[in-house]
Amino acid sequence: MSASHEQSHPYHVLEPSPYPIATSFSLLLLVVGGVMWMHKHMWGMPVTMAGLLAVLICCFYWWRSTIREGIFDKAHNHVVQSGLRFGMTLFIASEVMFFVAFFWAFFNASLFPRIFITDGPWDVLTGVASWPPKGIETMNAWDLPLLNTLILLFSGTTLNWAHYAILHNKKSDVTRGLALTVALGVIFTALQALEYSHATFAMKDTVYGATFYLATGFHGAHVLIGTMFIAVNLVRSMRGTLSQEGHLGLEFAAWYWHFVDVVWLFLFVFVYWWGA
Repeated sequence: MSASHEQSHPYHVLEPSPYPIATSFSLLLLVVGGVMWMHKHMWGMPVTMAGLLAVLICCFYWWRSTIREGIFDKAHNHVVQSGLRFGMTLFIASEVMFFVAFFWAFFNASLFPRIFITDGPWDVLTGVASWPPKGIETMNAWDLPLLNTLILLFSGTTLNWAHYAILHNKKSDVTRGLALTVALGVIFTALQALEYSHATFAMKDTVYGATFYLATGFHGAHVLIGTMFIAVNLVRSMRGTLSQEGHLGLEFAAWYWHFVDVVWLFLFVFVYWWGA
């Protein structure tokens, strides 16, 4: 390489990539398909599945490109790693505000229930209705929700074990810890699906059903994403591409998973227990 083309700064300059625009249109297809599906359009489910498949394909190739930058191109020096950590921090901050909106809606409806949002008995003097709304049989917080809480807390422990192991170059323990975490994530999702199947109310049943399913459903989606995130690191661990010096993917997966854990604790305390 000639002297005029030598890099004189520590930053990683990315090559032009098709993945950002491809992922954007894939997400658009997924959202449009989801809206069509909710409105019972005949093409709703096929468009949604096509959008989901396109998003997964884009994620696979984009993540593979990023992993290769760090492993083969040695592009993730300390300056780049600092920037990536800052980006992940901002992403999690945006996720926090995403769930703040759901909790805000839940508390607004539960602390100040009004007759126009519920069918509960109404006090003429105060104009306040009951919470939960009449006809809503809430979930028992000490049944499946408590079990799922214990599962998520234990999964955070196994993930910390894997992170500790990679810092001390114990590669077999990394694989065991990640495998246990993925298994616990799958069990959590299965139990939440079981819980939904036994629910006596739907999303359309008053503001309680709407806020309950939006908050817990989006959390379940984040558990699925986090499980895939950790599964990618599990595959990398089995292939030997995680190292003591280079394991940003595992570190970010741990951040994301602990965020999901904390959100669930808020859901358990305020939505399942207090809100009922």
